[in-house]
Amino acid sequence: MSYMLQHLRSGWAVDQAIMTEEERLVVGAVCGGYSFQCIRFGHDYNYACIKMDELLYKVADDVKNFCAIYLVDITEVPDFNGMYELYDPVSVMFFYRNKHMMIDLGTGNNNKINWAMNDKQELIDIIETIYRGARKGRGLVISPKDYSTKYRY
Repeated sequence: MSYMLQHLRSGWAVDQAIMTEEERLVVGAVCGGYSFQCIRFGHDYNYACIKMDELLYKVADDVKNFCAIYLVDITEVPDFNGMYELYDPVSVMFFYRNKHMMIDLGTGNNNKINWAMNDKQELIDIIETIYRGARKGRGLVISPKDYSTKYRY
């Protein structure tokens, strides 16, 4: 479903998406209202990216009032690979008012989600949590669910 979400095809386009959204969170699809952005970095052909793209497409309509969702192929746009350490098959990062939003998922990496999620509601909860924290001026928010391997033995 990656063809249904907006792709950013240059470093300049990524910068513009992050800088021009004033009130919405940037995850990665263009929407109206308050803006927070979510950007999925990865390879369009990778299975984990395809799986995450499908999930992002499913949640896009539910979060369109406060979140913009974009996709970036890290082979096509390598400009941010070093800056954001984009070496994982899939990396989902969040931005609000030109600021990188961090989330404590219990994994030790607070910068991004670097695995393909399965549950639509879990992703919506994470996006809402980050958005609420961003609106309050927080740079780091705590995930509603702990994704550490501490209790998975």
